[in-house]
Formats: sequence, structure tokens, C-alpha cells
Amino acid sequence: MNLNITAHTPLFGTAPQASPDDMAAIKAEGYQTVINNRPDFEGGSDQPTSESMHSAAEAAGLHYIALPFSPSQVTQALVEEFAQRVGEAPKPILAFCRTGTRSTNIYQAAMAMGLLNPNDLTLVHIPNSHTDVTAEKKTPEISELSGTDATTTKRQTRNHDIVIVGGGSGGIALAASLYKRQPNLDIAIIEPSEVHYYQAAWTLVGAGEYDVSKTSKHMHAVMPTKAKWIKASAATFQPEANTVTLDNGEVVHYNQLVIASGLACLWDAIPGLAETLGKNGVTSNYRYDLAPYTWECVQHLKSGTALFTQPLVPIKCAGAPQKALYLSAAHWQDQGNLNNIHIEFHNAGGALFSVADFIPNLTAQMAAYNVQVNLGSALVQVDGPNKKAWFEHKDTDGNITRIEKSFDMLHVVPPQKPHAYLASSPLANADGWVEVNNATLQHPRYTNVFSVGDAMSAPNSKTAAAIRKQVVIVAENLLALRANRPLPSQYDGYSACPITVGHGRLILAEFGYAGKLMPTFGGDPTVPRKRGWYLKKYLFPWLYWNLMLKGHEWLTRTKP
Repeated sequence: MNLNITAHTPLFGTAPQASPDDMAAIKAEGYQTVINNRPDFEGGSDQPTSESMHSAAEAAGLHYIALPFSPSQVTQALVEEFAQRVGEAPKPILAFCRTGTRSTNIYQAAMAMGLLNPNDLTLVHIPNSHTDVTAEKKTPEISELSGTDATTTKRQTRNHDIVIVGGGSGGIALAASLYKRQPNLDIAIIEPSEVHYYQAAWTLVGAGEYDVSKTSKHMHAVMPTKAKWIKASAATFQPEANTVTLDNGEVVHYNQLVIASGLACLWDAIPGLAETLGKNGVTSNYRYDLAPYTWECVQHLKSGTALFTQPLVPIKCAGAPQKALYLSAAHWQDQGNLNNIHIEFHNAGGALFSVADFIPNLTAQMAAYNVQVNLGSALVQVDGPNKKAWFEHKDTDGNITRIEKSFDMLHVVPPQKPHAYLASSPLANADGWVEVNNATLQHPRYTNVFSVGDAMSAPNSKTAAAIRKQVVIVAENLLALRANRPLPSQYDGYSACPITVGHGRLILAEFGYAGKLMPTFGGDPTVPRKRGWYLKKYLFPWLYWNLMLKGHEWLTRTKP
């Protein structure tokens, strides 16, 4: 058996796709129950059916549970059902899906929500309504604000001092920073997702250097306890009336509004891409469920062609497409396979990096891995089963040529743009981003509106490091506005892109507006260093979970 079981506790483990032939071995490992979280035929006709799994499990003396779902279908109701089945099933339990990721996710969500006793995995009380969590953990804020079970009166209108749209890095960190300054604030966070992700580590996950389960926590674990969590999505904005209308029809009034909703990854914008992601060697480190598959593809590729893509900016962490390439190439080099693999980098832009100072060393890294660099080359179509991809190449004269490429592995970064509900709102600029003053991060026309993170129009690189500094700017300026004082803080455009050029080597690219170098540490910032690797792998995740999301501001002062 080669299941690669991850034992989360002595009573619960997860694994990638199992087969009927594995059931006896799973029983021999001591498991009493198997849970199949993968829908039938998700991977095509070669995937074992749930019926065949059930028969084999029973023959091996295992209790079998089918609870299939796709990663996009995770709801609180589903987590509760999972907890119920786990609580009732014989233990130990092994859950599996294609990679083990979604089984790990739903298990961690159930634990984070307090639905299962961590000692024996017995069921903790689950309320009748899906709008609260447990009898012990229920909070008025969540039960009153989330879902369709609220009364009609409560759903019509709400009033808060500060409303933050988005519970990602920027929204959570900003709320925490505001509470550090004024604990009595009435802050509501509009966020539909049950899970919060540390996306910056997915590059390392795709290189086998980080456990993907450590990059996610249930939203309850990161939401400031004083904040009102409105578990819904924003639909429209009425800044003249100081209101946000939610997708459930509810209207939320605010005194100040902060947009921290990030951007949209357009997986469907490239024909053929969405249906082949996670199979046929097509992957992306831009999704939680796909980053482990990247590592799987990298390990399995011994020879052939590997293609890496990057769309036009702005995108989240514009260095990430290269990071996936460098770490993959480093592994192939370590395994002695690099000379057997043809690597191409297709960048729709006209330069390898947005800051010229870093281009020479990055160009040298590409050459060291024998990478064919194709600038002005945009991915436009994918045929996963036949392992073909098509690119449109634009030359210096603007002429476009369509080129077909065969591949064995394809790492894709999707086109990205503002969310549609923002782009169509009065808050957006002509390009669809939330319009802000580049220094104060205040809206130029609606002065009680601010923005942090990837949703805003400021011309900084869109990274978590940028958000760390933006949060301080907005927290100080917003509170000054509330006190009728001049806005005291200005953002200098700081961003950082830790470019992993190999295992144990990293260029810590720190820069501000107009590409100004802004190194925090000494030495030439354009040179790969070991210390940067340790910062990326060990310090930055700790800083994110324990400082940034809790309002502790370290090295966040800007230099306007």
C-alpha cells in the first residue's frame, strides 16, 4: 500500500485516493472506518467508484462512509454532517479524497468549530440552526448576523461604526489593529468563507517544503472576538447613503467603510483550464487544493516538458509564478533529472520582474536552470487530456502569433481582476479597483471609505507584506478621521516578494513606489541568501498567525 497516510491524531488520519485493493492494508494499519470524500468520476472513468470501495471495505471488516464533496462545496452544514458521522463511527478513522487535502480541511474545520471532542472524537452538541457553532461556543454576533435563519426584521438593516468587507489578511489584521488602538469600537466584518488561508506558504507546499494543513484555519480562530462576523457577501455599495447591500438583501449601515476583499482569480477565463486543473499534470500554487498536486507533479516528472505561465499584472504576488519554476527546477536538479526536462516560462508581460534591479540575478537563475524564457507570451487555451497548451505571443511591433505547445506538466497562474461587484460600484476607478489616494489609502470622493490589500488601486505590488504596512496606515488615518483630525500616516508603496530561487536560497525583494529599493536587512538585496529562506519558511508564517492577525505591529513603519 502506498497511501501516504497523515495521522492527525491516533484516532484520525487522512490519505490521498485509496483503491479497493487498499482496504485490507488500511484495516491492518488499525483503522476501523474509512470515509470517502471524493465524488464518483471526479477523476474520470479510471477512478474507483464509491460502490466498489464500499464492497471492498466491508469485505475487509471496515465501516464505510461516503461523504463526497468538491472543495468549493464546503459549508457549515457539511462540516456539521462530517462531525456527526465521525462522532458516531468506530475509531480510528481514515478519510481520503484525491490528495487528502479536502479531507484534512473538513476535519480541521470541525475541530476549529468545536464540534468534536479532541480527546476521543466524540460528537459535541450541534445546534439545530446552522447559524451558530456549538452550545458552548455560540456568540450573539455570529448567530444574529449569519444566514437565513435570522428574523426578517434583523435582516433588513444593521448599523456599525466601521464595516470591513473581506475577512482575509487585510480585513482581519485591520480589525485587530483598530481594536488595539480603541477596544470599544463597533466593527463588523463581511466575509462568507468559513476558512482563512495563509496563501504565502502555498509556494512552499508546491515544493514539498511545507504542510498545506498549516496554511488554513477556521475563520473563528482568526476573527477578533469583539468583531461582528456577517457571514455573507457584499453585493452592492451605496456610498452616498453609507450602506452596503448583502447578497441576502440585508442592508448594512456604516460610519466608515474599508474594502479588503482582495481580487478574483479567473480560472474560467482560459478555455479548457478549469476542467483539467488537478489532473493531467495541470496545476497551480494559487489554490489551496492544488498546491499539493504541484509537488506530486514535480516528483513524478523525470523527463519531458514543463511549462510555467504568468498573466499580465496586476496579480497576487507577481513573483509567485517564478517561484514555482525555480523550486521545481531545483528539485529536478537535485534528482539529476534537470537535463532531461525542457522548462519554459511564458510571461505575458514584457519583463521578468517589475523592479529592474532584480532582473539581472533572476535572468541568471533562469539560465542556470536552462529555462527558455518567453516574454509577451500569454496562455489562451488548454487541452489537458491531450497535454497541449496554446499561447499568444506578441512581438515588439504588436503582431500576435498563436503557438501550440505540448507539455508533461503545466503550472498555471490565472488572469486576475477586481471582483465584479466592486468594479461596477461607485467606489471603483476606470480599471475596476477601489479608488484610493496612493499615500493615505482614502477614497478621493467618499472620504469615509478606505481600502487595504489587493482590491485597491494604489500601484504597489499586491503581497501580504504590503498589507502589513497598509493596515497601519488605514488604522491610524481612519481613527484620525473619526476624531476630526488630519490624516497622520502615508503609505510609501512598500511591498516584499521573497523569491525562492532554490531550496535554501531566496532573494528578499523589498521595494516601494517607482521600484525604490527598501531593504530591511543589510547587504545587497538582489542577491540570493540563506537567511531569506529561513525567514520565508519559519519566521513569516509565525509572524502572520501570531502578530499580524492579532494586531501586533512589527517593522510596519513606513518612510514617505
